[in-house]
Amino acid sequence: MFMYDICVIGGCGHVGLPLSIALAERGKKVIVYDINTESVNTVRQGNMPFHEKGAGEVLQKVLADSTLKLSDSPNVISDSEIVIMIIGTPVDEHLNPKFQVMIDSVNQCIPHFRNGQTLILRSTVYPGISERVNDWLREAGLAMNVCFCPERILEGEAMAELYSLPQIISSFTPEGLQKCRDLFGLLTDELVEVQPTEAELAKLFTNVWRYIKFAVANQFYMIANDYNLDFYNVHHAVTHQYDRAKDLPKAGFAAGPCLFKDAMQLGAFNNGNFYLGHSAMLVNEGLPNYVVQKLKAKYLLKNMTVGILGMAFKGNSDDIRESLSYKLHKILQVHAGKVLSEDPYVTDASLLPLAKVIEEADILIIATPHKQYRELNVPENKIIVDIWNVLGRGGLI
Repeated sequence: MFMYDICVIGGCGHVGLPLSIALAERGKKVIVYDINTESVNTVRQGNMPFHEKGAGEVLQKVLADSTLKLSDSPNVISDSEIVIMIIGTPVDEHLNPKFQVMIDSVNQCIPHFRNGQTLILRSTVYPGISERVNDWLREAGLAMNVCFCPERILEGEAMAELYSLPQIISSFTPEGLQKCRDLFGLLTDELVEVQPTEAELAKLFTNVWRYIKFAVANQFYMIANDYNLDFYNVHHAVTHQYDRAKDLPKAGFAAGPCLFKDAMQLGAFNNGNFYLGHSAMLVNEGLPNYVVQKLKAKYLLKNMTVGILGMAFKGNSDDIRESLSYKLHKILQVHAGKVLSEDPYVTDASLLPLAKVIEEADILIIATPHKQYRELNVPENKIIVDIWNVLGRGGLI
């Protein structure tokens, strides 16, 4: 009845492509559908469009085995028994959820959906959206199983965590839930079954919990630094062989496409009453400005060149989405004499070689904890701001 076992919509992205590769490696016939023709061609040639540890080798294997195919045409949706949609709910400039993205995406797919298919929503959505999608399909006269099974991978570790983490699954029909058991049971033995809205909240709670923990660490960092004390001496004292505090993160820029956005979505879902989440946002988003203001108070910043090391939003990644390094760059353009930046993973014509940045900068800010920075050879006359304590010398500004 169907040519493919699975179609992954948005399948060339950070969430969809590792999942597609993993399922194809398990023997499923997977078709990746993505509107980005350039990415489709890149993947079709056996090249990953982004950095994901261990994915390249598996990609080439499943392409050679013909268990993974790619297309930029939506017609392949009709040929697939299970459709996995990697489209979430973003927030607008007023920090409110943008439902129209999901509405438009579903409406574009409806002509290609068929009765008997199973639709699995995989990305973070505003709570209740899965139910609305189920209603929209029913109103369109389609008899489909609608499921919500959120991804929880750490970017860069997807090819390990897809197999090691329990998978959360949910559906509005018993048949859909069984489809999810069969599908995600290929990746892991441990499945957590909940109701769809519970699954939606589980995804939001997961990301927001991390965001709040980062905010606690960043607030502690600022408090210690304001009293000319090194946060990392205190951090070691608090966490060393003390289980009740071992989950206190390091300080650093808490960014990326999910954490901030999901904190705002959870606040919107709770009628704007999420003071803890909003406070976390103010702390995390305020850290770049805090760093600049501390440098201004200590140095004649307007006459100095500042080099930013790391523009990705996280270590050992090429993903710049919502990276606070770019926010730091903008603030420094106002307050510093000159701003230079580099990143060993990111492709950007404005970035300079590491050696040139080190040579020309008076102040170096390690904004992203890339592993390459652990052995930096920096002249003694350079001022280093190491919020993450990558060099192991402390994080005092």
